[in-house]
Amino acid sequence: MIEKQPLSDQRIVSCLKTNYGIEVTKLLFLPLGADIHASVYKAQALDQRSYFVKLKRGHHHDISAEMAEFLHDAGVQQMIPPIRSIHNRPVQRMGDFTIIVYPFVEGKDGFHCPLTDNQWIQLGKALRQIHEIDVPVSIQSKIRRESYSSQWRESVRSLYSHLEAEPRGDSITLKLLKFMKEHIRDIRRLVDRAEQLGQTLRDQQPQYVLCHSDIHGGNVLLHGHDTLYIVDWDDPIMAPKERDLMFIGGGVGNVWNKPHEEKLFYKGYGKTEVNATILTYYRCERIVEDIAVYGQQLLLKAEGGEDRSEMYKQFIDMFESHGVVDIAFKTEEDL
Repeated sequence: MIEKQPLSDQRIVSCLKTNYGIEVTKLLFLPLGADIHASVYKAQALDQRSYFVKLKRGHHHDISAEMAEFLHDAGVQQMIPPIRSIHNRPVQRMGDFTIIVYPFVEGKDGFHCPLTDNQWIQLGKALRQIHEIDVPVSIQSKIRRESYSSQWRESVRSLYSHLEAEPRGDSITLKLLKFMKEHIRDIRRLVDRAEQLGQTLRDQQPQYVLCHSDIHGGNVLLHGHDTLYIVDWDDPIMAPKERDLMFIGGGVGNVWNKPHEEKLFYKGYGKTEVNATILTYYRCERIVEDIAVYGQQLLLKAEGGEDRSEMYKQFIDMFESHGVVDIAFKTEEDL
């Protein structure tokens, strides 16, 4: 995000030297990602090497590094494994934060650069490989299983009362209240449809596979014309394969919404039956989650600084013509 975590550059530089043996000559903050509890940096070292440093608040982020290592060791080439500390740990704790260090790979993400035909095929092959991996119980025990929880739907419903109250707050809060009132019918439709389909899927109990859970354009790093990496394994989940497949053609960030891209992806992924009911659920539920997260942050809290404007923009972008909301409703109508 635009705002940095409240940790000095010098402490990060000192941590890298003490725990990784990296002599940093320059630490550059990168305003990337949508996680308000994380910051990322490019660290340039005395030996001319560069490193990608991820700083996250809290001490529950080991799974991201463990998944990258596990999948890389399992033969998934589209992974960037973390650099272990001098104590042979995949992550390093520092005060209230966790640091993960990776080799720095030059490239652009899928939000800012379209995938080539070869990269679409490569992404399909990589996700198929991940979905077919036999995940050991030792790793499954550390990641969540899909439960079709109503958490985000209840969070959005809790915001309805704020739309009827006297408007108050900063300019971002007031603009969001007005926008949500204008789109309340669509918001209710998304929440209610996700609720209905979630109950249906709880009864059906479809097969679960290992899923990334957030495989949109921002979490695909493109290096040249032929190389692609899947990054940000902060929240893996055992779930139906549609948990990942819903992003292909789903339009998150108003990209990945063209038919020829889907064809190329499935050329790589291979023949499979996509359950339209599950796909519809995830496309609706994903939007509901974003409405809940952004809504709570912008309506119920005051902190965020410059990030508040970016969150507001991402909120209203969901409702653009041919955006994620339109695509979710089209997927529902095709059921």
